[in-house]
Amino acid sequence: MTEWLTEREQASWRNFIMSVHDLMAALEADLAPHGITMGDYEVLVWLSEADEQRMRMCDLAGALQLSPSGLTRRLDGMVRQGWVQRASCSSDRRVAWAQLTDTGLQKMQQVAPAHVASVRRHVLDPLGPKGVDQLGALFGRVRDHLQALPTA
Repeated sequence: MTEWLTEREQASWRNFIMSVHDLMAALEADLAPHGITMGDYEVLVWLSEADEQRMRMCDLAGALQLSPSGLTRRLDGMVRQGWVQRASCSSDRRVAWAQLTDTGLQKMQQVAPAHVASVRRHVLDPLGPKGVDQLGALFGRVRDHLQALPTA
């Protein structure tokens, strides 16, 4: 038998679901004037923080929770913009790299202040310091739970 959500649980769940969509739309809207999407910005961040500012395509796809074809589509436009380049591995022909370019690093550095201001305005400021700590702790627990699930 299904254990339905209580009124309190339902209210919390719906607040979360509705907020996630609105939050992502607000973050996207704040990046739009800079000619970049949240998805593209996320790629730039991952690559900028990686060793040698590059990642194996399969690892980047996993980090972004994209299929290999989804990552290819995401990178196609970024390659055209000159933000990312693809490279093959000289020691293993099965490996392909996504490499951040100087132009991509400059784009991320240009956009980062606007993105940080957007996160602050839409998430951190409304929560206040105590709420930020609580949010981090709560989503840390959710992340830990999800990471502990068996993979298919």
